[in-house]
Amino acid sequence: MTQVGEAIARYHKLIESGPYIDLGWAQALQDQLKAAKLGGRAISPVLRPHFLSGRDYAAMARTAETISSAMARVEQMALATPALLARIQLLPAERMLAQVDPGYAFAGVTGQLDTVLNNGSMKFSNHHSDAPAGVLFGDTLADLYYEAPPVKEFRKKYKLKKLGGTKFLLSALVKSYKDFGGKQKKPRIAIVELKQPFAGAGEFAQLAEFFTGEGYPTEVVSPEQLEYRNGVLRRGDFVIDIVYRRIRLQEFLVRFDLSHPMVRAYKEHAVCMVNSFRAEVGAKRAIFDLLTDDAVTAKFPAIERRAIKDHIPWTRLVQAAKTTHKGHTVDLPDFVMKHRAKLILKPNDDTPDQHSFRGSETDDIGWEKALRQAMRTPYVVQEVADPARVVFPLMQYGSLMMKEMQVDVHPHSFYGKVHGCSSWLSIAGSQSFSTLTGLAPTFVLEGK
Repeated sequence: MTQVGEAIARYHKLIESGPYIDLGWAQALQDQLKAAKLGGRAISPVLRPHFLSGRDYAAMARTAETISSAMARVEQMALATPALLARIQLLPAERMLAQVDPGYAFAGVTGQLDTVLNNGSMKFSNHHSDAPAGVLFGDTLADLYYEAPPVKEFRKKYKLKKLGGTKFLLSALVKSYKDFGGKQKKPRIAIVELKQPFAGAGEFAQLAEFFTGEGYPTEVVSPEQLEYRNGVLRRGDFVIDIVYRRIRLQEFLVRFDLSHPMVRAYKEHAVCMVNSFRAEVGAKRAIFDLLTDDAVTAKFPAIERRAIKDHIPWTRLVQAAKTTHKGHTVDLPDFVMKHRAKLILKPNDDTPDQHSFRGSETDDIGWEKALRQAMRTPYVVQEVADPARVVFPLMQYGSLMMKEMQVDVHPHSFYGKVHGCSSWLSIAGSQSFSTLTGLAPTFVLEGK
């Protein structure tokens, strides 16, 4: 049995015996989670942290950093080569704003990779070129679970390492501002998001509180509240030095145009924006098309080409064209139809308006229909990485139950370096929303 497997078995045995089997501690933990205002429902549905071995975490961090380097190289190539940029399928406004120099070198200051760690294999299936989701939530979850009674008992046998990320997020924002040429010793930060119905709750409000506590005045702002005059972006009397952008550009463009104060301030270099609009290049799933095209990466460093080959699933933009697969030339639509069991169709943009289609869960007629849709709207086709499935304990209706969950690990990247990760859980084999979907605190096992 592996170190992680042994630790999981010991933890499960612990909570299935006294004094923890009555679940009073679990109810108290859920009350703490709600009191922490991490959302409208319990942000974590499980009663056990997700454990990673030190070796697995180090390997994931190292490989993710190599992939991030390769992605930055591809983004630079695409911005300098119209034919490559066209393959990423940017909207005209996205393409125009991508050409604006943000004032610092790294396009995606913050980001995360969707990672499947499964029986020694590691696959990165998606990249989110924005601030890592759940950074603060992950830190808060780790703190609460670390002191939960069964975890405290478990720590008598196993040493656990927490993976904090919030302070690295703040450091990335400040570094970007300095590289941008900002002069303020303590720049003022606006977290720009679409206002939620219950303002003042949630992760962004807590981030603003944390940043302010560290000496960087911060407010959560909606785009409607911004104004730009005399070379200064502001919300009322609050002058803004850094825009921490938490709204996707496409989502922004549905509501506003390019004359918006935030866009004008960005184009005139009156404000440092993280992530910049240039980061939208790395947010498209078609970026993996370029990464897995040997003709594009032929001159990349050997370590990056090896990481891509071993850890990025083959990906292509769906179109009526010839392409290559493992050194062979294939007709792409024909190949997609014949190999649906090992493929997935994904929209180029990560949006709730469009859905992914997994070939193994679709019949021939449904797959043909999905392919026709993918030919009309920007989609990518990707080889499927076998999901990691792990049993977790949950509390339902006051009772302890064990349920198999699908686990995706998200290493958090800041300026190309990994600092911490989060673990996202969903019901194994389910494509629909469930109240059991959520985060699990993530700890590294450092030994007994």
